[in-house]
Amino acid sequence: MLRGWQCLRNFERLIVKDKDQAGHIGVRIGGAVNIFAVVLVLAVPARGQSDPPPFKDFTFKRVTPPKPGQARRITIQIDPEEQAAAVAPPPATPRDDAFEDDWFWKDISPALDASGPGRLQQALKLLTAAPMGIRPPAPSLEVLRAIADAHGADILRRSVGTRVSPALVLAVIGVESSGRAAAVSTKGATGLMQLMPDTAARFAVRDATDPVQNIAGGVAYLDWLLGEFGGDPLLALAAYNAGEGALRSHDGVPPYSETRAYVPKVLAAWQVARLLCATPPELISDGCVFSIGGKG
Repeated sequence: MLRGWQCLRNFERLIVKDKDQAGHIGVRIGGAVNIFAVVLVLAVPARGQSDPPPFKDFTFKRVTPPKPGQARRITIQIDPEEQAAAVAPPPATPRDDAFEDDWFWKDISPALDASGPGRLQQALKLLTAAPMGIRPPAPSLEVLRAIADAHGADILRRSVGTRVSPALVLAVIGVESSGRAAAVSTKGATGLMQLMPDTAARFAVRDATDPVQNIAGGVAYLDWLLGEFGGDPLLALAAYNAGEGALRSHDGVPPYSETRAYVPKVLAAWQVARLLCATPPELISDGCVFSIGGKG
């Protein structure tokens, strides 16, 4: 606006040479200047209403004329990373995925002192009542039937005399490997029941990719965990995923997103697996004879 005012005054001095004419023309120009000033004031918005953010400091670079035969070229100084940061949306509030499955653990206590075999039915009722968007996905009946067809006899044979229902073994295999004997996780867990190397060695499994040995080691570990945690299937499953040491150090199910999601996943798979038994088991320790007649 100041520059506009100065331009008009300069214009007045240039076109008015006669003092008598200055008074007459000055009145008209002065009026025009006043009107122009009012328009400028009204046209300038209040600071902060619609102004873009100020430009950051930058340095000028003197550019020499191009040499004969060279095309004219302008170098624009732009930092791509700086520009991306300037237009990038603000980061969202970080999400704590460690408790993304606490919908289950809000009603089921993760504490060690809450252990007991009777909590299975409470957990299954909670899963059944959960909305579809919250209820964890379970392996299909067809997938579990195929696993039972391939390994049902070994599952039945290894679970006899233990606290582990064959339906639970089938559910664990469905969640852990989907029946792939050669499956290896990024952490090194191997085989149908995804045994870690230390666990495999602990239960005399020499080749974790061998289905017979893997099932034997997995069933033995589950049976030991059920005895260690008072027959509580929820704590036993959490320890199968995270290790019994993690439960002891946290006085219950640790706040690991994988572990807290794992327990309801296996229970959801259990609800499907038990349907393949001639007499569907009610407890984790109940026996089961697969009605589809596994090999062996």
